[in-house]
Amino acid sequence: MGSQLKKLAGQTAVYGLSSILGRLLNYLLVPLYTRLFAPEIYGIVTELYAYVTFLLILLTYGMETGFFRFAQDKNIFDKVYSSILTSLAVTSTVFIVLLLVFLQPVANVLQYQANPEYILWMGLIVAVDAFISIPFAKLRLQNKAWKFAIFKLVNIGVNIGLNLYFLLLCPKLAISNPDSVFLTVYSPNIGVGYVFIANLAANVLTLLMLLPEIFNVKFSFDKVLLKKILIYAAPLLIAGFAGMINETIDRVLLKHLVADHLNPMEQLGIYGANYKLAILMTLFIQMFRYAAEPFFFNNKNEHNARELYAKATKYFIICGLLIFLGVMFYIDIIKFFIDVDYHEGLKVVPILLLANLFLGIFFNFSIWYKLNDMTKYGAYLAIFGAVITIVLNVILVPIYGYVGSAWATLICYFCMMLLSFYWGQKYYRVPYDMKNAFFYLILAMGLFLISKYFRPRSQIMVYVLNTGLLIIFASVVTVKEKVWEMLRR
Repeated sequence: MGSQLKKLAGQTAVYGLSSILGRLLNYLLVPLYTRLFAPEIYGIVTELYAYVTFLLILLTYGMETGFFRFAQDKNIFDKVYSSILTSLAVTSTVFIVLLLVFLQPVANVLQYQANPEYILWMGLIVAVDAFISIPFAKLRLQNKAWKFAIFKLVNIGVNIGLNLYFLLLCPKLAISNPDSVFLTVYSPNIGVGYVFIANLAANVLTLLMLLPEIFNVKFSFDKVLLKKILIYAAPLLIAGFAGMINETIDRVLLKHLVADHLNPMEQLGIYGANYKLAILMTLFIQMFRYAAEPFFFNNKNEHNARELYAKATKYFIICGLLIFLGVMFYIDIIKFFIDVDYHEGLKVVPILLLANLFLGIFFNFSIWYKLNDMTKYGAYLAIFGAVITIVLNVILVPIYGYVGSAWATLICYFCMMLLSFYWGQKYYRVPYDMKNAFFYLILAMGLFLISKYFRPRSQIMVYVLNTGLLIIFASVVTVKEKVWEMLRR
């Protein structure tokens, strides 16, 4: 079991290299955006990327997990891969054609009638993202974590480079050297639209880089097999779509639920910027999921599989709590990644960090329905969460603004986590160490409250106290989990 967990940790670390390093590099764009754009303009970026997450779920329709499920049989690997890839190519193409036909009506509905090009660019980003999700899934299944990481980092590097080029270099050149050749592809009227153009260009380059992975299998489309995969994946589409409601509907609804005199787009921009401060928890969950999903499927037939899942979940919770404490203990430094105009929203950061931790635990608890081909329960869970999210946003946002959205997110993920645990223990019992998990949660919350309510006047002493509290948590974990003994094995 130790070697299996070390393999999972190693894969997680490599995926984490691309996720954490890449996102941290990408994260450097947040202070750029918050200093270049007023909150109501940054609200455009926040809102449109919220729509992207919905569309990406729709255009991948559960096929990534379907690929992991059916590609385990090496005899039909090529059929599974090429059938799914063909399906995604067709649906992404149809989506783009429909978007081109109905572009202006869609822009009118979303209140972007003056800039329909934003909608087109975002649609193209989603279509390419959906298609390349399967080549990336293939790399994960084949344990090519380094190639996966390199491709992801190139994508992010190009995106950042083009952002800096269009948003910083070109505006300066337009003033100092208006005849520069570098301005031939630049128009100051596009403004915030360059955020989307940079992303689209990076995605197209990534698609070109992945062409060898796309074509290095024997093409064999199997309509019967595809139908079987679609039946398996259909509930995952519902689950994924409802899950995106849980994750992003707050940024969609804020614009419509906040009173006009409170400037809804400004509120949305502040909320979106502070949501980014919870990025480390989101990154940790993402990199763990990249490694864990194929890991869980690959080990499902091992005699100790359930004990393996239990230990992985416990260590996930410990790491998640360390991230929560690390961010909150040093929030006085981290907050300067966004402009001071956005600092009024810092109060939502601990709420969102804890909410995302519960989401990660929910993911661990929910492996049972994927392993048992009971994916309809994933849909039930996500719909359950979506109802909670929508209802609580409608109730809380008009009263508390974006803080109400943060609490709605926390309550939603907590309830989903509990329900998934209950059903999972009923249909696929895993011996989770809930006693220690609960102990670590209480300990972390206690240390956080000490930091919050016994804050020294000196900023230096604040850091000393918080560092000491973090060391206490890490020391307790080290002793209880016998970390040194594990490392010596």
